[in-house]
Amino acid sequence: MNVWISVGFVIMWSSGFIGARLGAHEAGSYPLLMWRFVIAAAILIAVQLFRRTPRMSARDLVVQIAVGILGVGGIALGTVKAIELGVGAGTVALIAALQPIISSAVAGPVLGEQVSRRQWAGLVVGLAGVALVVGGDLGRPHDAPWWAFGLPFAGMAGLVAATMLERRAGAHTDLTSGLTVQCVASAVLFTVLSLVAGEGAPPGDGTFWLAVGWFAISIFGGYGFYWLGVRRMSIASMTSLIYLTPPTIAVWALLMFGDRIEPLAIVGMAVCLLSVLLALQPQSEAEEVPEHDLASELSNIREQ
Repeated sequence: MNVWISVGFVIMWSSGFIGARLGAHEAGSYPLLMWRFVIAAAILIAVQLFRRTPRMSARDLVVQIAVGILGVGGIALGTVKAIELGVGAGTVALIAALQPIISSAVAGPVLGEQVSRRQWAGLVVGLAGVALVVGGDLGRPHDAPWWAFGLPFAGMAGLVAATMLERRAGAHTDLTSGLTVQCVASAVLFTVLSLVAGEGAPPGDGTFWLAVGWFAISIFGGYGFYWLGVRRMSIASMTSLIYLTPPTIAVWALLMFGDRIEPLAIVGMAVCLLSVLLALQPQSEAEEVPEHDLASELSNIREQ
């Protein structure tokens, strides 16, 4: 089961970056993200109308709104806005690659989850691998303001916080119901930002809507697999899969846009794969999801 979660996450998470690239030249980040989450939220709300799921408590609702703003809307805003302002995509990817290391460091004191030496080695090796993959982009000139480099750091920190919150307080919430609340919260956030910036009207270009549709679909798989993995796997194991997304994006960009993959990037891809193999060690009893969390998931499945 964890293998399918891992493969699905890497493919779908990577697809979101391709969607962002498709729409980057058609509109600003605010309308692109607004329509992405509006469409995703509408689809999820429609799905929820046909499902029989337990009613969410006020506490769980607040938790999922916070997870949505921090971990879904926050990382999207930090990434896409930084690239729009001129920060190199490779630089953004390298900053995002700090998330597995920081999440694993925080998981100890916050969740009581131990990270083995082998996993730490895998996390450090993975960061080096990502640096090799995106190295060609790091040296390119840019015209981004200095504060724009703080956006991907803020987005990455938001995802770390949301990961801890979801693992600690959100595990009893039905996965689809939680994702619905997260997308609605993000849709509201970006609608407000778009209206304030005067960018709410979407372009009429078909490429924009193709990008938005692609971008919206990536939410279901990307975040669906991510939150499922956070519930079922150790934090170090799950977050280490992020190291496989830059190589996957590079291959995807080669096939779709004809981007060139440098020889050093190929070495980096191999290093990233090695790092994940190190981090994805068999779970010990201390790393397993608590029984009451699994029971909750099984209960939700039966009720559906």
